[in-house]
Amino acid sequence: MIDPMAGVLVLAGTPIGQVGDAPPRLAAELAGADVVAAEDTRRLKRLCADLGITLSGRVVSYFEGNEQARTPVLLEALLAGDRVVLVTDAGMPSVSDPGYRLVAAAVEHDVRVTAVPGPSAVLTALAVSGLPVDRFCFEGFLPRKAGERGRRLAALAAEERTMVFFEAPHRTEAALAAMADALGDDRPAAVCRELTKTYEEVRRGPLAELVAWAAEGIRGEVTIVVEGSSGAPAVGTDPGSLRTAVAELEESGSTRKEAIAEVAKRAGLPKREVYDVVHR
Repeated sequence: MIDPMAGVLVLAGTPIGQVGDAPPRLAAELAGADVVAAEDTRRLKRLCADLGITLSGRVVSYFEGNEQARTPVLLEALLAGDRVVLVTDAGMPSVSDPGYRLVAAAVEHDVRVTAVPGPSAVLTALAVSGLPVDRFCFEGFLPRKAGERGRRLAALAAEERTMVFFEAPHRTEAALAAMADALGDDRPAAVCRELTKTYEEVRRGPLAELVAWAAEGIRGEVTIVVEGSSGAPAVGTDPGSLRTAVAELEESGSTRKEAIAEVAKRAGLPKREVYDVVHR
């Protein structure tokens, strides 16, 4: 039995597109909450209107800018016995959204944490991508700066699991180009745009092809799914190893461009770096 006087933190999934995808328990949890912590209170108001419910509890904002400062306030409410429901703009709290700090604080103070499972852009994109789903990892948003983004992707070049990324529409072309540079032009991928919404689109193909497609402009929420490495033998990152590996591939019939791309992928380095070594 659960102590009715004990506080409970409820992480509630919200629709990523169609309101009809809202989990059945969502309306009841929101209506019965003592406190509702929302990433965007205006979106919460629209969601409640769509669900046909009226909130009886206190509503507070809880977003990236105030998450650290507001966590102790919400923890105090939980310790006082309140049922606190946390919702973000779309999907599950804590997954590239506010929530982790509050969950960690609740766990530290032995406050019960539960969830209303709901829609997830990560799992939806993975399922419709057509790429292997037996093993995957979620990488969230890539760094905005080109250098940091390149280093992050280079570190993932040998990752064998399917990878899922979030990206802003205006940075999607640059992100795909960086992926092609670090992982190889021919690495299979899928760009999932506006999932479950009216203009849902899933574009599948090698990274180089997706870069050209994205150059025409992208709008809406974007999730990128990229196939993992094939597990080809790794290559040392020293100049001698890189030159030898490129030469061996050329001898086996690859063009120099193809050989450089493959060696860069195996070594976990940007293609430009391998190119510079080979032509130095």
